[in-house]
Amino acid sequence: MTEYDNTNRGAIFKNNDKTAENQPDYTGKINVDGVEKRIALWIRESAAGNKYMSASISDPMPPKEQDAPRAEKMQPLEDAIPF
Repeated sequence: MTEYDNTNRGAIFKNNDKTAENQPDYTGKINVDGVEKRIALWIRESAAGNKYMSASISDPMPPKEQDAPRAEKMQPLEDAIPF
């Protein structure tokens, strides 16, 4: 079976984590000439009342740092005792 070629293709999903107006309404990944990029879309309305989408393409965001393992979050015992 041949591998699917994603070159010059992408996918966009609703941003369910949006907490501020300046954050995009939709985000996703797009492959441009073999380079992975991030795409962000905002739903806008023109002065004439026409709805449109404004887009931005950028380098991918770095992955969210996962919470440190519990042992790394704990202070050494000798630092936690005040005497």
